[in-house]
Amino acid sequence: MKLKNLLILFTFSVLIASCKGRSLFGKKKYAKSDVTGWNYNDSKMGGYQIAKATEQGTGPGLNFVEGGTFTMGQTSEDVMGDFNNIPRRITVNSFYIDRTEVANVHYREYIFWLNKVFDPAADPGYQQVIDAAMPDTLVWRNELTYNEPFVEYYFRHPSYNNYPVVGVSWEQAHDFCLWRSDRVNEGILINKGYASQQGLQAQTGEENFSTKSYLLGLYIAQPGKTAASKRNPLKTAQGTPRTTVNFEDGILLPEYRLPTEAEFEYAAYGLISQNPRPSVKEGKRGEELIMNRQVYPWSQNVNGMRDNRHGTSQGNFFANFKRGAGDYAGVAGGLNDDAIYTSEVKSFYSNGFGLYNMAGNVSEWVADVYRPLTLLDADDVAPFRGNTFQKLFVADSTSTDPSTRYTKDSLTGRVKMIAVTDAESKGRRNYQRGNVTDFLDGDSLSQSNYGYGTTTLISDKSRVYKGGSWNDFAHWLSPGARRYLEQNQASATIGFRCAMDRMGSTEGNKRKTGNWNTPKKQKR
Repeated sequence: MKLKNLLILFTFSVLIASCKGRSLFGKKKYAKSDVTGWNYNDSKMGGYQIAKATEQGTGPGLNFVEGGTFTMGQTSEDVMGDFNNIPRRITVNSFYIDRTEVANVHYREYIFWLNKVFDPAADPGYQQVIDAAMPDTLVWRNELTYNEPFVEYYFRHPSYNNYPVVGVSWEQAHDFCLWRSDRVNEGILINKGYASQQGLQAQTGEENFSTKSYLLGLYIAQPGKTAASKRNPLKTAQGTPRTTVNFEDGILLPEYRLPTEAEFEYAAYGLISQNPRPSVKEGKRGEELIMNRQVYPWSQNVNGMRDNRHGTSQGNFFANFKRGAGDYAGVAGGLNDDAIYTSEVKSFYSNGFGLYNMAGNVSEWVADVYRPLTLLDADDVAPFRGNTFQKLFVADSTSTDPSTRYTKDSLTGRVKMIAVTDAESKGRRNYQRGNVTDFLDGDSLSQSNYGYGTTTLISDKSRVYKGGSWNDFAHWLSPGARRYLEQNQASATIGFRCAMDRMGSTEGNKRKTGNWNTPKKQKR
């Protein structure tokens, strides 16, 4: 009798499992709209399709940075007399950022792809695409320095695979981020079976995959196994399998980009390591401990430069920097940072967010246009200077076919964008100009302005870089320190890392990418 009951229970369990998403009588259960009462994902009730609410995935190479408030700006004496870094309390959104600087091997992967897709042998005009992306290896030269081996070998020799790429301008770093966004999303489509690897591998010239062209229907990918399968979870309004992915499906990731100055500075401090949640009860909020400000990114010794813990590493430096005139690494047999020039991107300890070399090794480009007083002018949440608002270029406003309504750049294949005009913006309340890079820049009474080559070295092409490098004294290692360089210039001391916006909850994906697990609803 007991065996018979177990058999009945097992049979019932199998029936329930096979009817997942359906009632016991085989009728499918649908989520309903709280607004209209109509079914979602039901071809018989309009066919409005929605994806299940899911948290954003973490892109390759990224660490999650939970947003919050901090005091941005100067933390040590302004020995340079710049007066451009007045401390101010601001809030940063949660975001993702590379755990390391972009290395030579990563940038060479970019150059490899460009040579494959934009093969100069197929069209000599493609050579300009390759040339525009190549790092300037001549940045290693100085009039009275012997650095020719670095000019020849630093970027290409495998010994330097995992060393930070240098000689890359802000413009080149920006383009790398765009390329990386497309390759990551391209890989997602292939791995999930929505696009055929064979079809995407055959790209040439301007007919290459970009996320924006794919979403607009300007690039038609050959469907993969999932897209062609009846078990494809993506459906059209008529209930048939959908072969293309929309951004609303939650499959593709947002773009990689350069971090803003505020994001870089916030992430560099890694203050989360000084503000832990109580370990007694999981899910409780941490104390808002932001009183003890740090000068540098490491919390073990917030004001010093050496490791003061006992053990074999005691006395070693926390970062790769220049200790004093003529001292870049210490004395043979007792090197203090083990690097005369750059060091590997995973050298030294990571900070509270798991990020390496946020101080020293190479300084890093950030997205912002430089102004001395931006910290006073900018908003106190997600501050940033450099907005140039854009929109899609409409080639034929009468067409409903994306292939004729929009257009791509004839050389690179990227979707063509144009600037928002002042005429289009004048009726708005939140902004009145399309290009607001110089917003609150000077005043009409004094006619003060930043005219490059006329009144100052600062211009709308001056970009901020931060973090300090192998060639800098300790002052520049503070995340609050800031300098600038023209966006088309490069240096042997400047590299970069990428960031990505965070969609959804501020705390991250619980234990998947966030710092703590918060499975229960907060009680406040």
